[in-house]
Amino acid sequence: MDLRLPGVRGLLRGPRRMLAAAAAVVVLAGAGTWTAVASDDTPPVRRTDRVMSMGGGVRIDTSYFTSGSAGRRPAVLLAHGFGGSKDDVRQQAEDLARDGYAVLTWSARGFGHSTGKIGVNDPKGEVADVSRLIDWLAKQPQVRLDKAGDPRVGMAGASYGGAVSLLAAGYDHRVDAIAPSITYWNLADALLPNGVYKKLWAGIFFNEGGGCARFEPALCRMYDRVAESGKPDAAARKLLEERSPSAVADRIKVPTLLTQGQTDSLFTLAQSDAAEKAIHANGAPVDVDWIAGGHDGGDMETGRVQARVTAWFDRYLKGDKGVDTGPAFRSTRTGGVDSTDGAAQLRGATADTYPGLESGRRTIALRGGEQHVTNPPGSSPPGVSALPGLGGSGGLAQLSSLGVGVSLDFPGQYAAFDSAPVGGDLQITGSPTATVHVTSTSEDAVLFGKVYDVSPDGGRQVLPSQLVAPVRVAGAKSGKDVTVTLPSVDHEVQKGHRLRLVLASTDLGYASPAAPATYTVSLKGGGLSVPTAPAVDTAAAPLPAWVWWLPAAGAAAALALLVTGRRRTAAPGPDPELAEVPLQITDLSKRYAKSADRYAVRELSFRVEKGQVLGLLGPNGAGKTTTLRMLMGLIRPDGGEIRVFGHAIRPGAPVLSRVGAFVEGAGFLPHLSGRENLELYWRATGRPAGDAHLEEALEIAGLGDALARAVRTYSQGMRQRLAIAQAMLGLPDLLILDEPTNGLDPPQIREMREVMIRYAAAGRTVIVSSHLLAEVEQSCTHLVVMDRGRLVQAGPVAQIVGSGDTLLVGTAAPVEEPVVEKVAALPGVASAVRAEGGLLVRLEAEASAPRLVAELVRLDIPVESVGPHRRLEDAFLTLIGGTA
Repeated sequence: MDLRLPGVRGLLRGPRRMLAAAAAVVVLAGAGTWTAVASDDTPPVRRTDRVMSMGGGVRIDTSYFTSGSAGRRPAVLLAHGFGGSKDDVRQQAEDLARDGYAVLTWSARGFGHSTGKIGVNDPKGEVADVSRLIDWLAKQPQVRLDKAGDPRVGMAGASYGGAVSLLAAGYDHRVDAIAPSITYWNLADALLPNGVYKKLWAGIFFNEGGGCARFEPALCRMYDRVAESGKPDAAARKLLEERSPSAVADRIKVPTLLTQGQTDSLFTLAQSDAAEKAIHANGAPVDVDWIAGGHDGGDMETGRVQARVTAWFDRYLKGDKGVDTGPAFRSTRTGGVDSTDGAAQLRGATADTYPGLESGRRTIALRGGEQHVTNPPGSSPPGVSALPGLGGSGGLAQLSSLGVGVSLDFPGQYAAFDSAPVGGDLQITGSPTATVHVTSTSEDAVLFGKVYDVSPDGGRQVLPSQLVAPVRVAGAKSGKDVTVTLPSVDHEVQKGHRLRLVLASTDLGYASPAAPATYTVSLKGGGLSVPTAPAVDTAAAPLPAWVWWLPAAGAAAALALLVTGRRRTAAPGPDPELAEVPLQITDLSKRYAKSADRYAVRELSFRVEKGQVLGLLGPNGAGKTTTLRMLMGLIRPDGGEIRVFGHAIRPGAPVLSRVGAFVEGAGFLPHLSGRENLELYWRATGRPAGDAHLEEALEIAGLGDALARAVRTYSQGMRQRLAIAQAMLGLPDLLILDEPTNGLDPPQIREMREVMIRYAAAGRTVIVSSHLLAEVEQSCTHLVVMDRGRLVQAGPVAQIVGSGDTLLVGTAAPVEEPVVEKVAALPGVASAVRAEGGLLVRLEAEASAPRLVAELVRLDIPVESVGPHRRLEDAFLTLIGGTA
């Protein structure tokens, strides 16, 4: 996992080579290379690469960018995230150069092509390097100088690069403006919060750096000591604090734009809050922007944030007072998911002054008496809140940013206190707090506080931004009152929902005491104190087009009802005649939004029966993925209908509980076994354990002894089968598999084929989308061929490709004569003889390759291929006019 926020990495992405000149202070250790970067409609960017000596054998790889005519301009230093290099900020460097800046990027010590040990922004190492880079900028003819002869310089960076921006502003008076993103103010508070060791993030941090030996020895010794004991010590805190911006809090006096991620268990909103308070107290302008995303939640606002950074530098480096730098405070709020493309809908909430994390507090009463909480031996199994390092992957990132994700508390390992249903919508903006009394059978107690948003029926609870607050209660054996500061969030609790305060004894991301203990927890005070930030106004969400024509359409519909006396229901009722039909699609159509005559799917109709393995085939752009997304209720069709077991499909339709899907793999926790991952997934659905049919799904998937091993030891084929086993939990009547054999080798493909055949053999139905024509021919009983959104042909495989052929069956091992005799006796087989690499089998007219493969699997014959392989390919190309 790289500690550059996956999307802010895009925000701060930059070029690999840059333009530089020699400096007297810095020794150049290599010749520069000049390159011009341009397109037809943008001015060229001049770039030079140089390696600069920092002394002590350390060499830093740099790139320098300028664009436009000769003349002096402000300079910007762009720093990269941890584990990255100067290449990650290439795009932003080019953009800023075109906007009239001289831009310098570099790879920090120990990263990219730079040498030296990683010092985690050591003032004598990485921070001193920045000062030497500023020395060099001061000698460049393109860089504007202040009256004192100092270069006009700004700095920006994300995560690791954001921290060095803050530090440089504190150590070097020549830095004039900064724009740090998703970073830390106090690294000790970030990695050792409230005396609890954040073990997963710390482990990712040191692994991403290339291992302990790549770090300065003092850091390596600290990590080994704390990781082994599981408990931070004073020396560790001191070392991390010395390398934190908080160490020079009183020296940072330049205009600062702080951007922090709301979905970030590494560097929380409390880090930017502390930075804002300190810099504001120094008299400098400070704006705060809470973005959707973070180290756990990806990035969905690259363009907006980059534009704001540029405006910030235009105002405070170029001196353009007419530039709008945005509000003093902005928070991105999510308004759901766009059903057409699955993207999160974002809107901004703003205030003229930064509200902090405690504004507008109100007390929410909680219920619940004294409760006993067990810390199990070895603190295992751990509860789950955030999944460090996994948030930047597509859908997980968006779900996490929407406050939806995997969270798990084990019975007996947590205390819970509930509120009454809230009487109106409640906006929480900041850090809730609660005071509790804790008694422990051990000297110290470690608890993890979180606040859930619980639905009115109690069936669904959401952990906002997947955040948890750890706290170590020292001297708890004799009992102690402690005020728990819960994670900072910006989250709306809807009317009728309840708040649930949970104090758990374990969490996956942190180190808990290994010795077993029992904690007794009770409430003190009035309940949960919740900040509401009343001065923050939410902007109106962008109104879709239908808002404007809806009133007129509604009036017309009302008039029609008066005239005709007809009533329409929101969705058609179930069709009893289709109650046993897994899928029927009728005249299904979906247009592209920007083109009235361009269809993704057009008038598509077909039917799938029980027991079939249906292959969905078509070239790229045929409409296969769009069809599957409509089938799963992810997007709405423009016309026609989809019925599953007689029920019309709509987003969230109850009948979708009978559908299982495997799309683009599944995310698993690598340190857990295959079985533990599946059990965790099923618990997260909230359905009864008995409904999972775990053992049956596992038997079909054929995972064997591997279930007990950690997933990190799995091959790609094993991961694919585990993902399909997850889709099969609950034994859904209709199983949808999108490219299940991607990335698998031939033996793994054969195993996957057997899984599909076994699943359908019990009367269930499988729909598989694949581009491997020969594989579909061997696995599927029926085919649907699509091209340009239309149905080309549907029917049994034999009907489309023909039958009665002589097939070459390739096997993983030589076939003995007794086995050949068994194959020759199979129904539909006219003859079978041994051949090089397998068997030659002649089928009777009514037989087909899929039926033969099913019989061979039943006989435990290790089939690797069945040919001639071009038979289906020829038929396919003929059907679609050779456009595949």
